Amino acid sequence: MKVMAFGLLLTALVACSTVDRGKAPALQANADWTVLPFANHTETPMAGSRAESVAEALLHARGVGRVKRYTNSAQAEALFDAADTKRQEQALAWAKEQGVRYALGGAVDEWRYKVGVDGEPAAGLTLHIIDVQSGEILWSGAGGKSGWSREALSAVAQKLIRELLNAGLSGAR
Repeated sequence: MKVMAFGLLLTALVACSTVDRGKAPALQANADWTVLPFANHTETPMAGSRAESVAEALLHARGVGRVKRYTNSAQAEALFDAADTKRQEQALAWAKEQGVRYALGGAVDEWRYKVGVDGEPAAGLTLHIIDVQSGEILWSGAGGKSGWSREALSAVAQKLIRELLNAGLSGAR
């Protein structure tokens, strides 16, 4: 009975997350990085900026080389902003000028508390690692995760971004 209950609990926990990711590329361990402005494809204002901040902090925590901050992304992030691509291209051009080796880009597709009695947090996003000099996407991953009713949305997003980043950075040498 206990084994069956544990199996059901484990199945429920696994069902809260979906992640697809490519094979980790061979990355230079001490290279310079930047985080590009994340696109916001949600109805939640500033969701892209929030995910971007979490990703930058997790890059630092992961111990990649130096992370250079692109400071010209302080523009207001509007709902359904068509300028996302332009901001990302400007940041990538800046990174190239700065001699940055890798850029982490992304898009947020879900960032909300689900409607209902429990109001579970839910986050969905894509990440990609770009070779700044060539513009080539070296790795990409996408995922969605929901949490329990008492869990913070930022915590759910942080777990998802960490899982994706760990997959993308596992080839660093």
